[in-house]
Parts: sequence; structure tokens; C-alpha cells
Amino acid sequence: MTDIPIVEAFGLTRRDAQRGQVLLQPTSFSLAAGDRVAITGPSGSGKSVFLRALALLDPLDAGRIEWHGKPVSRITMTQYRRNIAYIRQRPAVLEGTVEDNLRYPYTLVAYRDVRFDRERALSFAEQAGRGHDFLDKSAGDLSGGEAQITALIRVLQLAPEVLLLDEPTASLDPESSHAIEALVGAWLASGDAARASVWVSHDPAQAARVSDRHLTMHAGVLSEAARTAALPDLQDDRREGAQ
Repeated sequence: MTDIPIVEAFGLTRRDAQRGQVLLQPTSFSLAAGDRVAITGPSGSGKSVFLRALALLDPLDAGRIEWHGKPVSRITMTQYRRNIAYIRQRPAVLEGTVEDNLRYPYTLVAYRDVRFDRERALSFAEQAGRGHDFLDKSAGDLSGGEAQITALIRVLQLAPEVLLLDEPTASLDPESSHAIEALVGAWLASGDAARASVWVSHDPAQAARVSDRHLTMHAGVLSEAARTAALPDLQDDRREGAQ
């Protein structure tokens, strides 16, 4: 396995364009294959700002990002965003069925080289505790948890290298939260080892469950916190996926 990180950020900085307020202090960060990082901190501390900056969804005021040791350029931007996937707290769900939502990315130019795999989508749904009829369910009838599961499957089926999860369970009930955690855990444990995640959470207990490295954010400053250990159920998921 290469020692080059999947993603490495150097001095990322974000300011409020109107007020000039620094939202993200110069931040350097490295994410290697197999890393499971959690970020906690007060509301408004810059967690989402950092995650969106790392996903290159918002313009940087300073700093740069390297992907597999090479700077991300306009030429490689599409591939970078395809592999470094951002999952927001309140996902957009389209009209139609769950399957219609899962098929949507394949209509985009960036994914014209791949095709929708219904069996794979069903497998993801099962990992989240949903039955075979889940794909036929109307998007208008989805609960908040089911909408988030749909959004997550929509991303996972596209085989990204990194998940950037922006409080994906913040408004969900415990059962739905566990389903999201299980789905992400199964994805990390299976297949290619070149996978990693960054999970922003307001819940320290969840941060401990979903990560082995814990960072904190305060007033736009990202800092290392005490290491966390995965709980037994997620450890078992990872071992089973490796078999």
C-alpha cells in the first residue's frame, strides 16, 4: 500500500465574502486509506465549512489540496469530486421512486462510463436493514431516515474513495442513525482498502463509534483530540466484511 494519502490539504482558509470574517483558519489535514475520522465541535465552529472546503464545493481563499500526491486542477476536478463524496445533513430527494433517485446520477456526463446495478443497490439497502421493496417505494413517502439512506446509497453505488459525512444522522431517530452507521461501516470494511471517511457529528458517543481518529473544531481551528476506539459491533462488521 502506498504511503501517499488519498487527500492532503495544505493551509485551507475560508472567509465570509461579505463580512471578511475568517470561517476556517489555515488548516492542514491528511487522510490516508483506511482512516476513519470524526470531527466534533460547537455549532458554527466551522465543521461544515471545512468539510465543504475539502470537497472543493466552495472556493478557497487560500491553501491547496492534493489528491494521491498531485494538486487538484481544473482538469482533474470532476474526477476528484467523483471520488471525494460529500453527504449533507438534509439530502435532496427527487420525485419518483427510490430507484429513480438511484438511477439519476447515471444521467450525468460525469458517470456516462458506468451503469446502474440494481442488485448492488439492493445489497446496500439490505445492509441498511431495508427490504427488496425499498427501491420501489415512492420518494414522497420516505421518512427522514429513509431519505438519508437513499442519498447514501446513491453515492456509495458510484464507488467513491472517500465519504465526507456532514452530520448525516443529526435529525434522525436512533434506529435510522444505526442504519446509516451500519451502511457506512459495511462500505468501509468491504472491497478496496483505499477507502476512508470523515464524519462530522454533534454526538461524542457517535464519534467514538464511527472513528478511530477524533478531531475537534473550535472557532475555525481544527485540532487533534484523544484517540477513540470503535465499539464491538462496528469492529465485528469490519472483520466480517474482510472475510
